[in-house]
Amino acid sequence: MNRTSSIVSLVVAGLFAAAFVVASSAVRAADAGLGSSRPTETHQPSDGHWVNTWVSMPQLTEPANMPPAPFTQDGRVLADATLRQTVHVSVGGRHLRLRFSNAFGGAALPITSVSVALPLDGQAGVSAIRPGSSRPVTFGGRSSVVVPVGAPMVSDPLDFALTPGANLTVTAYLAEGQASTSITSHPGSRTTSYLLSGNHVGDEDLPGATPTDHWYFLSGVETWSPRTGAAAVMLGDSLTDGRGSTTNLNNRWPDQLLKRLQTEEGSAGVAILNQAAGGNRVLHDGLGPNALARLDRDVLAQSGVAWLLVFEGVNDIGTAEPTEAAQKQVTADLIAAYEQIVVRAHAQGIRVYGATLTPFGGNTGYDDAAGYREASRQAVNRWIRTSGRFDSVVDFDRAARDPRQPARLLTAIDVGDHLHLNPAGYRLLADAVPARLFRLRPNQGNFGLG
Repeated sequence: MNRTSSIVSLVVAGLFAAAFVVASSAVRAADAGLGSSRPTETHQPSDGHWVNTWVSMPQLTEPANMPPAPFTQDGRVLADATLRQTVHVSVGGRHLRLRFSNAFGGAALPITSVSVALPLDGQAGVSAIRPGSSRPVTFGGRSSVVVPVGAPMVSDPLDFALTPGANLTVTAYLAEGQASTSITSHPGSRTTSYLLSGNHVGDEDLPGATPTDHWYFLSGVETWSPRTGAAAVMLGDSLTDGRGSTTNLNNRWPDQLLKRLQTEEGSAGVAILNQAAGGNRVLHDGLGPNALARLDRDVLAQSGVAWLLVFEGVNDIGTAEPTEAAQKQVTADLIAAYEQIVVRAHAQGIRVYGATLTPFGGNTGYDDAAGYREASRQAVNRWIRTSGRFDSVVDFDRAARDPRQPARLLTAIDVGDHLHLNPAGYRLLADAVPARLFRLRPNQGNFGLG
């Protein structure tokens, strides 16, 4: 090498060294807190993956389920308002992230700030949080986020320890509110939330807040789980959403199934995800998109899903005309829809379980004198039991029916409308689900990473 080349090499090396020093200084400055857009720091083990531990099915909010006055105004909702909600997680972990949904919003959803905390005394549906437990949530390192129309938004990971079956408080403040009266929520929360004017995200209690038994915008909580952790989705209607269960006690049948699985060897790490809504149908939109339309969003797009249990179809039968032709058609259409659900879930490596439909004899809206709808229910159940299309069958019909009057629910578990169950009835459904179904883990590769 000649002298000129040596000088050039030394100059280039010097420039690289200077650039390294500048870059290192910038990194140190950011680490010292000077970089305001740094994501929340977490320390996730490298051998885990994300698993949803709680979900709610997003729906377009009906007028009767909008936030109460003064939080709904002409063309704007929750302006300068704090929203505090509690949710009941299934599996625990040391790291979490939140999902918010603007699936049905008529405008972008600007969220000013969000925090998570443990509720006072671990209770569901309370406005107070455990002192010192509140932590800020960020989105791409920022405290605020704008969720586009029709989109979900996932928060940054956060170091926050959750025990299995715990309740979690999520508080959000919306300075501007959402500039629309088309908003996303889950009306059938069976859990009390709280609304208060002003920014109270960090407050330990919300005295004077307005209670409302709905969830708004929040659609999921994920935990960083061991590679063996996985989730099971319950796809259903009001019977799974918990009509007839007790507000703030979390005694829907999926909740009671979770409690049992946590005591069973080999199934304690299974997350139970309730993707159900009252009035939902398999074939047609109603209260929420039909099950075929929402399968991708509510099942296939959820983190860490290994199993799907389908318990839906009663509303399709009950809203079809009570004629022989109409009921034969809805029976054939339901069976074809179940086939589609199985095919689409299997394509993602998810095992699919079918649950038989429970009785509705005596219900004023669904039972018909000629028995055409009951004949459809029996035909659908016969196919679920015998077709072999599902990976396994859960016989809810057998668990809930009166053996002396098989078209009716057992009197002791009937909430009174001859369609929905009380908590004791939901316990029977939970007990009818074999724990062994959740020890059969499909080979899904690296699902849930990211």
